[in-house]
Amino acid sequence: MEGLAKFPPRPTGAGEMFQLFRNGAPRTRASLVAETGQSRSTVAARIDALRSVGLLAPAGEATSTGGRPPSTFAFDPGGRIALGVDLGATHARIAVTDLAGVPIAQVDEPLAIADGPDPVLAWVAETGRKLVTQAGRRMDELAGVGIGLPGPVDHGTGRPVNPPIMPGWGGVDVPAELYARLGAPVLVDNDVNIMALGEHRTMAPDVDDLLFVKVATGIGAGVIMDGQLRRGAQGAAGDLGHVTVPGAGDIPCRCGNNGCLEAVAGGAAIAARLRAAGASVGTTQDIVDLVRSGDVAAGQAVRQAGRDIGSVLAASVSLLNPARIVVGGILAGAGEHLMAGIREVVYQRSLPLATRDLRITPSEAGAQAGVVGAATLVIEQYLAPSSVDTLIAAKEVM
Repeated sequence: MEGLAKFPPRPTGAGEMFQLFRNGAPRTRASLVAETGQSRSTVAARIDALRSVGLLAPAGEATSTGGRPPSTFAFDPGGRIALGVDLGATHARIAVTDLAGVPIAQVDEPLAIADGPDPVLAWVAETGRKLVTQAGRRMDELAGVGIGLPGPVDHGTGRPVNPPIMPGWGGVDVPAELYARLGAPVLVDNDVNIMALGEHRTMAPDVDDLLFVKVATGIGAGVIMDGQLRRGAQGAAGDLGHVTVPGAGDIPCRCGNNGCLEAVAGGAAIAARLRAAGASVGTTQDIVDLVRSGDVAAGQAVRQAGRDIGSVLAASVSLLNPARIVVGGILAGAGEHLMAGIREVVYQRSLPLATRDLRITPSEAGAQAGVVGAATLVIEQYLAPSSVDTLIAAKEVM
């Protein structure tokens, strides 16, 4: 009936009850009886079931109010591991994490995505196996593999869709290819989405509405709304780099259109303008190094790129009303030149209500954002209520 207060449903199965433990706080059987409304025997049976699959462990005793102190139980994130993989245009990062997303072992190496899927995925599998061993774990403890790719991805299938900087990758069944090599479930998303997830989970878990903007060779955004990653109908949400910049004219973009933000303010575009002015610049990192060395022309170029990015973000702020915009990617390493340009335009052009409490900050997670976000893809699926119930059911029939 309308007008009646709506209360969240109480946990029913063991998988739902487990979600109460996800914040890491120990709980007693009595506290769970009070929180779930279930009988003591039901709660005890579900604790035993969750312990049997390695998700809960004893956490000592609670303070007694008289009589024997009650036992407490807590989430055991070390029971399984996840593999997070962040592939960029010219780099690769892999991390082994526990089920709380905390890295145990990791590696960061140069790797060209343009080399094609066979050598790149073979490297991922070989390096992933070595890293699991280095972490002192076994492959049969691997809950799954999360991987971020620098291009559009059909999230439902995990296949790249016409990725402009990934020749030979279009339509490749990445989950199947990696499953054949590693024997674990594989989830695939684009690199900006996993960075948004990693930043949100590690540095801003209490910020429900966040835009993560990656500024590197290309430009993209990950959209967190109501605490969840939003991909849109086909997984193309956040493709900020291919929004037209007002007044950009006929500057061609690699996507086939003209005047896209990436063609105006991406690392490749800035490098091309600096080279035309006589600077020795080859990569986006070269731009950052020039800015850090005090080069005036490079600093001005990066600040103007920030203004151009801000002109597109201002529309996003009015549309989505985020509480925070986080800027990451290689070009964010140029520091205040980029941030100042973005802030200048966003605060000027967006409505005062939308910017009243808006914070625009550089990424705090840095290079960790991608691998932690990729691992988070796996963790969220593995620890979902239905998945936990399936784990328990499989254990019971063994």
